[in-house]
Amino acid sequence: MTLKQRYDGILGYFRDNVPVAESELHFDSPWQLLVAVMLSAQCTDKRVNLTTPALFSAYPTPETLAAASFDDVFALIRSISYPNSKARHLIATAQKLVSDFGGQVPTDIDTLMTLPGVGRKTANVVASITWGEPVIAVDTHVFRVARRLGLSRGTTPRAVELDLERHTPAELRPIAHHWLILHGRYVCTALKPRCDQCPLTAWCKEFRER
Repeated sequence: MTLKQRYDGILGYFRDNVPVAESELHFDSPWQLLVAVMLSAQCTDKRVNLTTPALFSAYPTPETLAAASFDDVFALIRSISYPNSKARHLIATAQKLVSDFGGQVPTDIDTLMTLPGVGRKTANVVASITWGEPVIAVDTHVFRVARRLGLSRGTTPRAVELDLERHTPAELRPIAHHWLILHGRYVCTALKPRCDQCPLTAWCKEFRER
């Protein structure tokens, strides 16, 4: 099977059978999405969604969070993984948004990555969901699924990202991120992949090599 056939088969299955795939994070604005994605690093979306209502109520804008104390923010996100560093990053990011960007979330990926605590994955997620940028964010789920399926041999998230974007039509990239992340979250799980329930085994490199 060629790489093109594998991509065509997998993307074709998702396109025909999963026409709607969206982030499971709850948000109402680019600002809220940025905060939620920052909090989601090494944490489940479910836990983030339980935490953000109180945080967004207390700090509805970058301006309000920029003026917050570390202790107050920490108290609201203490159930999230790595609350110390995330509280510091959230406050610092809010302050930079206010001082450098008029309180608006930048639309450019490289500019987003200048915000404290915002790496490429977070920037890609925000740009893809909010502005439909033709990029694919690679988190642990996407990294694992892409390698198992044989969509990439990359050994770093950036290498996998470049492979996925090289072989995925631009118009499908925003939704392809969600296809892969949801597949990794519910079917191709880390410890016990549910291969007996997987509709992609006909194209899966790891499954076919067993």
